[in-house]
Amino acid sequence: MSEENVELVKVGWQDLMSGDPTEIGDLSLFDPEIVYEDDTLPDHVGETYHGHEGLRRAWARFTDPWENFENVIEWARDAGDEVVSCHLVRGRGKGSGVEGEGRYAYLWRFSNGKVVYLKSYGDPTEALEAAGLRE
Repeated sequence: MSEENVELVKVGWQDLMSGDPTEIGDLSLFDPEIVYEDDTLPDHVGETYHGHEGLRRAWARFTDPWENFENVIEWARDAGDEVVSCHLVRGRGKGSGVEGEGRYAYLWRFSNGKVVYLKSYGDPTEALEAAGLRE
């Protein structure tokens, strides 16, 4: 099941990023009662979001500073009922026009084929460690 979860993350991320990346896409991969913990945005570290509406709110906060951006999965690793994915985000800031890029990671926890827990990490190594993996 775990390799299937890696593939679900990859395909699910493509579905989320289809169309305008500032608007979160298809949420069918996520359990309606999903819990999302943010540990990447300085103003929102430690915040917890619940359900699909919480994911939409968190994504809006993440994308708000960007005029345009691209967010791709660089790699995803199997950790049993969990998956760790590393993302590269590139974009240009609203107002400032400054271009930048960075990496961050998610820890995805699955139950019955749905993501029930998601946590973002500013450092991919921390996400790997949280899943009991090494770089």
